[in-house]
Amino acid sequence: MKNFRNGYLVAIILLSTCGSFAQTRTEKDLLGEKQIPNDAYYGVQTARALENFQVSSMKTNFFPDYVRAYAMVKLAAARANAETGRLSKEKLDAIEKACNAVINGKYHDQFLVDLYQGGAGTSANMNANEVLANVALELSGHKKGEYQYVEPHDDLNMGQSTNDVYPTAIKVALLLHNTKLVKEADALSASFHKKGAEFNNLLKMGRTEGQDAVPMTLGQEFNAFGNQLDAEVAALKKSESFLCEQNMGATAIGTGITATPGYAEKCAVQLAKITGFPIVMSKDLIAATSSQQGFVVYSSALKSYAIALSKISSDLIFLASGPRTGIFEINLPALQPGSSIMPGKVNPVMPELMNEICFKVIGNDLTVTMAAHSGLLQLNAYEPVEAIAIMESQGLLFKSLPLFRMQCIDGITANETVLKQYINHSVGIVTALNPVLGYEKTTELAKEALKSGKGILELIREQHLLTEDQIKKLLDPATMTGQ
Repeated sequence: MKNFRNGYLVAIILLSTCGSFAQTRTEKDLLGEKQIPNDAYYGVQTARALENFQVSSMKTNFFPDYVRAYAMVKLAAARANAETGRLSKEKLDAIEKACNAVINGKYHDQFLVDLYQGGAGTSANMNANEVLANVALELSGHKKGEYQYVEPHDDLNMGQSTNDVYPTAIKVALLLHNTKLVKEADALSASFHKKGAEFNNLLKMGRTEGQDAVPMTLGQEFNAFGNQLDAEVAALKKSESFLCEQNMGATAIGTGITATPGYAEKCAVQLAKITGFPIVMSKDLIAATSSQQGFVVYSSALKSYAIALSKISSDLIFLASGPRTGIFEINLPALQPGSSIMPGKVNPVMPELMNEICFKVIGNDLTVTMAAHSGLLQLNAYEPVEAIAIMESQGLLFKSLPLFRMQCIDGITANETVLKQYINHSVGIVTALNPVLGYEKTTELAKEALKSGKGILELIREQHLLTEDQIKKLLDPATMTGQ
């Protein structure tokens, strides 16, 4: 009975062990063999990266367009290698199927390497190589890991290096993101312009340095907000040209070692066709491999947009301040109670949110600056954190701009009574009376108004300096504001 029990236990252990081996496959690299889950499309180098870089919750697939960008780059490379005669049609067909599947949104759950990683992006590149190789194998009727048919290094990384693939994939991802971001930014600008038209005839006091200046319309103020943002969006679009210059074919440091002659030019052409962007090959691949200009310029454009948007957000908070003891020229939509202790208080939560996002974007630009200037000789190892910073900025703006537009800007209303009261009592309106009453007289009026607390128009009426018809004509928005 005892022997039976021992034999039974041995059998159970063997079955258990066999079962565990049946669920894995063996892969090897420079450091030796490693067991990979059979259902995983990634391979040994990805598995090591998953162990080494458990840093954040942001994996490669956190940004779907970033995954798509890798597939686009690998597809362009495969087609270029096939055109030079180096990659067989059979392998090209298999790789194309895999790349198109990923471009269409499949297998993204296999791109698992943490965005924070050492090695200048090698782990991210190998994650893409291994997943695409195994997808290509499976779609061609082979098993995962049968690399004699399609190999991650020899085929997916043919004529390539992380040092050209990684920055190119980042740039393509940024271009894809920017197209979506610009669409939302344009919509926000249009919302400001719509308010500008709505408020076109509402006269108000303009202010410089927080003090009364000269009259303008509320419409002019909101149109100016829209025009500021339009200019920033134009800069975002213009900065795309720096992202379109890529270094595929540079391989390790820009000399093109392991790449077939003509491959680099063909790869740029193919990538332009695949992405729809005017991708071009850099004139100097060595310079392009170490240069971070594209990332720095685009990040700077994002920062500039954030600065303008933050300033506008703060202006809205100021214009809506009150309601009884502030400027209170406009009403922001009331979205939620503003205090757990003060009844009736409603805060400007959407402009505040927008400011928070803008502060983060501005801070991310500093991260890009620090990483870009820290490169050494022929390579910058800190491109991963540049990618994280810029894509995070794009993502935050993309998600917050429609909220800001729909839940704040579209619902803004004007307090016309308050606007008229400020016009009637402001000393600043005296500037518009210079051509009629002269500088000396208007100076006296301004002095008396400040001393007595009376409004300029009130003093004009008391002193019978102008008729009501003259006052009405002077206060016409077109006359006062040059519209």
